[in-house]
Amino acid sequence: MMTGFPLSDHDAQKVSDRLCQLIANRIQEAGGCVPFSDYMQWALYEPMLGYYAGGSSKLGKAGDFVTAPELGDLFGRTLARAIAPLLSQTDAQILELGAGTGRLAKTVLAELDALGVRVRQYGILELSGELQFRQRRLLGKDNRVQWLSALPETFSGIVIANEVLDAVPVKLACLKNGVWHERCVACQDGQFRFKDCLASSVFLSQVAESLPQDIVLSALPEGYVTEIHPHALGLIRSLATMMATGKSAAVLVDYGFPAHEYYLPERTEGTLVCHYRHQVHDNPFYLPGLQDITAHLNFTAVAEKAEASGLDVLCYAGQAGFLMASGIMELLPSMEKKDAVSARLVQEAMKLLSPAEMGELFKVMVLGHDVQPSETLLQADRSGRL
Repeated sequence: MMTGFPLSDHDAQKVSDRLCQLIANRIQEAGGCVPFSDYMQWALYEPMLGYYAGGSSKLGKAGDFVTAPELGDLFGRTLARAIAPLLSQTDAQILELGAGTGRLAKTVLAELDALGVRVRQYGILELSGELQFRQRRLLGKDNRVQWLSALPETFSGIVIANEVLDAVPVKLACLKNGVWHERCVACQDGQFRFKDCLASSVFLSQVAESLPQDIVLSALPEGYVTEIHPHALGLIRSLATMMATGKSAAVLVDYGFPAHEYYLPERTEGTLVCHYRHQVHDNPFYLPGLQDITAHLNFTAVAEKAEASGLDVLCYAGQAGFLMASGIMELLPSMEKKDAVSARLVQEAMKLLSPAEMGELFKVMVLGHDVQPSETLLQADRSGRL
């Protein structure tokens, strides 16, 4: 038991125990170890038991973390203003991947309505039953909102993915004696542990796809561990296929770095982090199914995969720069106002924009197919840093 962490309740512990046994059985059936991406997939998405597929609360004070849309309406209102010029070039549809509590959808729709921008349909693809329940309770009366079970085959509109790609299972690479190994998961005496295995040719090709071409392995320390993202890149390829049939754009908001920052020699343990009841730690084997497991995104690899799949990188920026260019300051009260509502809005903006908070850690990437970038996107764009 990790010390200093809130205890799980009895029913939640039973769910985690069931998931642990299921994973342990699968590891045994696989010959004693599995890629970390398999473990992460089961821990997060195993039906009825995984973190995102179970019934535990995830967002807000009762959950494990808070996202930008949950702070208030500033993020959603500003995002709506950013996508409005793109949406008008499409078939007036929005598709949100992993819509949280539904607050972002509600805020974006309300702001676009206020701007006089038509939204014909707002689709939500949500894997969490608990979150979909909350979304339906909040948005169920809006007949424009529909819930999907899979990506549509064709699409003309705007895709929104806020803190989605960080929760896509990653593979772990470990450098030993100048050779990449795949860090896998084994189970011994009922406890999960890491086991480094010789890398397959497929895994090595995935490593090569993620790492910068000019990286020097000898400059990395022995035992260097990092993440690679074949499943996230696969999702980008799927989005490109879906978007290829019409005018469309995808707005990806997540924490991450360009490749030359992602694979710094001093980042020896990678970026994998876990969230449990608003505490951050680095043990992915703690209470499987009851905690979030995430990794920062390699935005350079995302951009390269998008372009290879037929999409244009319309914008890459820090969250602060993107929100500033998109007009967030216009939504703040004048400096003369000193009431509680104004103070709350200023505090919310500071959290979204401050480099010490979300402003620089989070990045925004806009990918497009057959659409013209707005002046807002051109003003914010820093894709030359990729």
